[in-house]
Amino acid sequence: MAETIKVLVSEEDVNRRIGELGKKISEDYAGRQVHLICVLKGGVFFMCELAKRITIPVTMDFMSVSSYGDGTASSGVVKIAKDLDESLEGKDVLVVEDIVDSGRTLSYLLEILQKRGPKSMKLCTLLDKPERRVKPVEVQYCGFNIPDEFVVGYGLDYAQKYRNLPYIGVVEGVE
Repeated sequence: MAETIKVLVSEEDVNRRIGELGKKISEDYAGRQVHLICVLKGGVFFMCELAKRITIPVTMDFMSVSSYGDGTASSGVVKIAKDLDESLEGKDVLVVEDIVDSGRTLSYLLEILQKRGPKSMKLCTLLDKPERRVKPVEVQYCGFNIPDEFVVGYGLDYAQKYRNLPYIGVVEGVE
């Protein structure tokens, strides 16, 4: 059976919520500059849209960390494929993720980044599945809490497909 995609969060709702997050982040960091760290690949769609809605000065860097293969479940193996280009020393850092699921990847990543001396560090995610948590992760800015379903769109993929969908969809028909 071929997979199909059912809309979970509409494009309109995603755009509205990103605007709300941008406003809240701008208020919380008023008078400061925030350094966004995008967790590639999935986070890039969300971070670009979020950055456009933040009204304070923003700098950006990118990191590729994963615990997923081509399947629908976390492998439990965390790998850094691309590290940051800039120092975090003394910066107000906001890690931007597409989804927080088991917490394995983010727990590991946040631990590494905290050792690099940021002034502050918070986490912003478009999607959160708190009931799937294996490792504790504190999310300060969350777009949507979602049920335990495999989702795609807005940067999230299934075997590198569907990242370009402008909404969040549930993959159906996958074994």
